[in-house]
Amino acid sequence: MNNEDKDILHPVIANRAVTMHILKAFGLHTSKKLGQNFLIDPAIVSGIVEAADVKAGDRVLEIGPGIGTLTQGLAETGADVTAVELDKKLPAVLAETLKGYDNVRIVPGDILKVNIPEIMGPGAFKVAANLPYYITTPILMALLEQHLPITELVTMVQKEVAERMTATPGKRIYGALSVAVQYYTEPEIVLDVPPRSFIPAPEVDSVVIACHVRPEPAVKVKDEKLFFRVVKAAFGQRRKTLMNAMRGAGFAKEEVRDAMERSGIDPTRRGETLTLEEFAALADAFVVNK
Repeated sequence: MNNEDKDILHPVIANRAVTMHILKAFGLHTSKKLGQNFLIDPAIVSGIVEAADVKAGDRVLEIGPGIGTLTQGLAETGADVTAVELDKKLPAVLAETLKGYDNVRIVPGDILKVNIPEIMGPGAFKVAANLPYYITTPILMALLEQHLPITELVTMVQKEVAERMTATPGKRIYGALSVAVQYYTEPEIVLDVPPRSFIPAPEVDSVVIACHVRPEPAVKVKDEKLFFRVVKAAFGQRRKTLMNAMRGAGFAKEEVRDAMERSGIDPTRRGETLTLEEFAALADAFVVNK
């Protein structure tokens, strides 16, 4: 098969004309409810595939394949792709747009409800996604909190969210999301994505962020649930001191005072000034008190 034949049989979906043809042929309309914006820039598809370091034989979980734009790019590497799609209309469309790719499996369902270990089976895998922006954080946290054997998590997100994910202590946008993502991964913004890369063009700026999943969390803690409870409390009332923020989240005054003393953290500091190591020390100090 020459390149011309290949283009006819497998046209690149990440193309405005091809995407418009598919939408028209299947009578599809973008759903605001599902946060759908179809990617039409092949360079961005290549960038996501490259950022995830997808190679032949890799196992990849894709979230929200849409009409198959990114799925096609992943499949072209020779990787085994499992794509979970929420929109009930799209599996039938994907069966046509991805016809001929025997290394792609479409799983209808909600990524927040499907049993990922069951559909992926044993062994490490990578995640690639163009996530709906309204549900980005819940999906990311659901994936990370399950301690799945993910090695790379590469996704398109709203630029503002990516900046929060990569923010460092002392910055105004540093918060619970920053701590959580950096606890599990090493996040890196790898690509800017202009609005013209989509149909329809979103009203926000987008980026591709690569989260390199750590073999072990960034800090060792005695009780992970308590660690995140402390983090959430510290950022729950950002203008308050740690002491008052922790008390406002339900921790007893004496318990907070003792934990602060044990960890050596000044109770007049604010949550956005604490490093991951300091949050770990503070959370572990609460365990000692029990």
